[in-house]
Parts: sequence; structure tokens; C-alpha cells
Amino acid sequence: MESADARSRLLELADGRGVSLSALSRMIGKNASYLQQFIKKGSPKKLEEVDRSALARFFGVEESELGKAKENYDAAPAWVGVPRLTVGASAGPGAHAGDEEVFGTLRFSARWLRSMGLSPEMLSAITVSGDSMEPTLRHGDEILVDSEWQPLRDGIHVVRLDDTVLVKRLGSVGAGRVVLSSDNPAYRPITCGLAEIVVIGRVVWKGGRI
Repeated sequence: MESADARSRLLELADGRGVSLSALSRMIGKNASYLQQFIKKGSPKKLEEVDRSALARFFGVEESELGKAKENYDAAPAWVGVPRLTVGASAGPGAHAGDEEVFGTLRFSARWLRSMGLSPEMLSAITVSGDSMEPTLRHGDEILVDSEWQPLRDGIHVVRLDDTVLVKRLGSVGAGRVVLSSDNPAYRPITCGLAEIVVIGRVVWKGGRI
């Protein structure tokens, strides 16, 4: 909705409810003239999201009536293909990294990926090899790897250590060192310097046979 339409709609709603703009301004934690200036002077140009949401709830209307554009899911592709790479993420002794080639795709709902905060162009799918992450990840499982940069945090990651690609739980032990742990207690953790590994991405989904 255009800003002019949002202003007219807000004034219409306020008049219909018999509530003043100054009272509405105070309700959303602003000075008494805030909404008067928004409607009459166009300042601010549009309502902040938190204010728009509060007003929409008060009037029982959709936020789009007060300036938020409706999400047009029909305009976006319903499904997104994520490339499957030939390299395996080892959950065992280690898989050697070579020339990673795309050999197919896994299709995911674009809406679901958005709801998870994932960018399709930053995703890839690879196959787990070995048993060191059992029972969480089993040999042959497909995992979805998000390679978008984010601050280092604990969780399951795909990393490259020397020439080996591993899927492990990654945790910090301080002083620039990390520990690569397995869920299978038969495997001992690997402690190394953060500079010794390349974090390929965080594992955000798995799929496999039952």
C-alpha cells in the first residue's frame, strides 16, 4: 500500500473508532503529535514496523492496510533446487576433498526456506559417510549445508581439516582453538587451532532412509 493510502486508512480507522491521533501516538510510545505529523506532514514517510503492528492489532486489521506490502508468494518460485555435491562429508575416518561437482538437486519449498531464514544460493546438499555422528546422522544421510557467513557458534558443521572434509560438532575451547566432536562415543574429539580448519557451513537439515 502507498504511504498516502496508509495515512488515509489510519485516519479513517481512528475516526471510526472515535479515538484521537494523540491517544494513538501515546499508545505506541510516541509523543502526542507523532501520528498527526505522519498524516498531515508525511513525517515519518512510513510507520515503523513495531508501530504499524501495534496499530493493526488495535484496530483488528491487516498490517498491509497501514503500509506493509503483502508478501506475494505467487510471484516467487514455489520450489527451489539445491545442488547436490559429489563430495561426502565424512562422519568417520575422513573423506578427501577433490573436485566437487554437482550431480543433481534436492527440491525444497521456497516458503519453508524463507521461514528458516535460509538463502537458497548459499545452500548445498552432501551425503554423510561413516558412523561417527550416529545416532544423529547416519551413513548415507543427505544433509543441507548453509555456507552463509555467521559468527562461529556451537553446532554441527561441515569443515575442511587439511585435505579432509568432516562433519562434526564444532565448539570453541578458547585461545583460538576449537574441538571437533562426534556423537558416537567410540570416536575421540579432535582439538585444533581455528586457523587450521575451513568452516564450509552449518548443517541445518537432514534426510535419509528409515
